[in-house]
Amino acid sequence: MEIIDGKKIQEEMIVELQETVKQLKTIPKLVIIQVGNYGPSNKYVAQKIKVGTSIGIDVEHINFEEEIEEEIILKKIDELNNDKNVHGVMVQLPLPKHLDEDKIVNKVSSNKDVDGLTTTNIGNLFDGKNAFIPCTALGVMELFKRYNIDLKGKNAVILGRSKLVGKPLIACLLNENATVTICHSKTENLSDITKNADILIVAIGKKYFVKQDMVKDDAVVIDVGINVEDGKIYGDVDFEDVKEKTSYITPVPNGVGRMTVISLMNNVIKAYKEQSKYW
Repeated sequence: MEIIDGKKIQEEMIVELQETVKQLKTIPKLVIIQVGNYGPSNKYVAQKIKVGTSIGIDVEHINFEEEIEEEIILKKIDELNNDKNVHGVMVQLPLPKHLDEDKIVNKVSSNKDVDGLTTTNIGNLFDGKNAFIPCTALGVMELFKRYNIDLKGKNAVILGRSKLVGKPLIACLLNENATVTICHSKTENLSDITKNADILIVAIGKKYFVKQDMVKDDAVVIDVGINVEDGKIYGDVDFEDVKEKTSYITPVPNGVGRMTVISLMNNVIKAYKEQSKYW
């Protein structure tokens, strides 16, 4: 059993991206749009600013009041889309209920959509074309790559069908020639399916949902879950119960969570390079 160390990979990637940024002609710029003062969002935005700045990326944070009108946000995104000095634009989710999340996210130009959430990028990803991949899914794929975990022909099972993780991972895994099964809250005989998984990716938001009896011997287990109780973070997989059955496993914290923000910065640099071709 080997523990996949997301913290170590994140630190390696920060150094790599710092070197990349030093070689660019100008400084890549990311703009984060946030609405309101939602606690977890504040924390995620602060992390993005910290990591981006440490790499050498210019990170601008636009924080609108909770009651902002939708048209003002759409107008601001239009401005950013047309600004050659801005390379990446992302909308921090969730948004307040009075705003149309889908409409706002899809207002971001697909070539600046570093979160990979526009319909265009999702379509390109499923079509096997060049696309920005949602950051958590991209982080998972980077862990496979860094640990030389071969996906070709493997039976990969994903628990969870969210737009941020489960759905993009279907395309990512298929593009690596894995055989993919996706499970969700309506799936019957779930443990029969998970017990056949060579690769088990869990992203359902239920603390310690996956136990040893749901896991195949020598499986690769990727825990994307983040569940907070009394200030402590827990995964969707019962790590201590499951770990000895696995060939590789991610811990929580310091597993996949570490990869999300660094993958966003990877996408910003990709966007910078692709936009530079046209200027």
